[in-house]
Amino acid sequence: MSIFERKESNVRSYSRAYPVMFNKAKGDFIYDEDGRAYIDFLAGAGSLNYGHNNPVLKKKALEYLSGDGLIMGLDMMTHAKRDFLETMEECLLRPRKMNYKVQFTGPTGTNAVEAALKLARKVKQRTNIVSFTNGFHGNTGGSLAATANTFFRGGMGTPLPNVSFMPYDGFLGDGEDTLPYIRKYLSNGHSGVDTPAAVLLETVQGEGGVNVAGKAWLQGLQAICRELDILLIIDDIQVGCGRTGRFFSFEEMGLSPDIVLLSKSLSGLGLPLAVALLKPELDEWLPGEHNGTFRGNSLAFVTAATALRHYWKDGAFSDEIQAKAEVLIGLLDGICERNSELGITRRGRGLIQGLDFGTGELSAQLKRACFKRGLIVENCGHDDEVIKFLPPLTVSLDNLSQGVAIVEECLEEITAEPVGAVPSPFGAME
Repeated sequence: MSIFERKESNVRSYSRAYPVMFNKAKGDFIYDEDGRAYIDFLAGAGSLNYGHNNPVLKKKALEYLSGDGLIMGLDMMTHAKRDFLETMEECLLRPRKMNYKVQFTGPTGTNAVEAALKLARKVKQRTNIVSFTNGFHGNTGGSLAATANTFFRGGMGTPLPNVSFMPYDGFLGDGEDTLPYIRKYLSNGHSGVDTPAAVLLETVQGEGGVNVAGKAWLQGLQAICRELDILLIIDDIQVGCGRTGRFFSFEEMGLSPDIVLLSKSLSGLGLPLAVALLKPELDEWLPGEHNGTFRGNSLAFVTAATALRHYWKDGAFSDEIQAKAEVLIGLLDGICERNSELGITRRGRGLIQGLDFGTGELSAQLKRACFKRGLIVENCGHDDEVIKFLPPLTVSLDNLSQGVAIVEECLEEITAEPVGAVPSPFGAME
């Protein structure tokens, strides 16, 4: 029995899905201890948008470390934080005519969600929050209350109050507009839904199944929020930082959210960093009213600022992402067309794409088979029926094509036998 089985908690998950010992990573690849390379279409669950050990970012991190730069700064003023704030203003906010204050929360996405919900309730003096079917926002108390997945919610062991769930775009079926339902419930004092302080939204639901909200629906939802004096919070933790093509996932949607949440790939190198961008009039915090020991990760500030300057000072990288997305979409649509008898559908935006196989059993088999052939992918959705593609935004076209080819090869092997007949290549999982 390994040390992981003997001493690590049963809560571990990725090590069960990918049961080899990893010890190195570079660019699009992660390597096991035997030197075998795996194309990484998981990319740290979206926290490695610039690939593993990106040389530009790693160089700056090593320079900062070698110069004895301050690592642990609480929320004190440091050169690294100043540079990050100035770079964010110069490369992101000013070119987009966005005026936000930056709140450094705890170091992970769920910390940013907690801060946003807490501030919204403080500002609006209301307790209720609206979230959406299939939404995922984290596993701490407040963010978990706004997460729809019953598996994750069940781990809390206590009621999760003060959140009302509304149907996401498309949840009631193709062609069914959920906005009239939402408007009726939020505007009618007899609906049983208290007027919320805020609406918490992912423009593309990653964990929920790569569900994409349409532009008209998003604009309609924003209009409801404005009409009823409800704050609009965009959770861009997984689908921000360029994942959909633009830096923010809502840029092409005509939205002006009150609060924007960023984490995952914000640091660029996979270091913990999370922020909440607040419209200035919402910044009603008293000093120290919301804090967190590790909100001053100076090394992450250094790599984050470097990533912004290197990749986002103009529109070239965004154009590159969108060009790769067109390639990926074409490859995945080809799989759907060539396997039309399976009823596979594709959905997504930019370089977050999903293939819906309609059954978690088939999706799980495909995930295991891909790993055996040297490709790491994740499944998601209410029944884990969707294979999610999250390649690094810097992925080469060759590796992008090779990864999708592995998926199709594995699909052909699996469907040659009745579903359920192909065992896991690793034997029974724990």
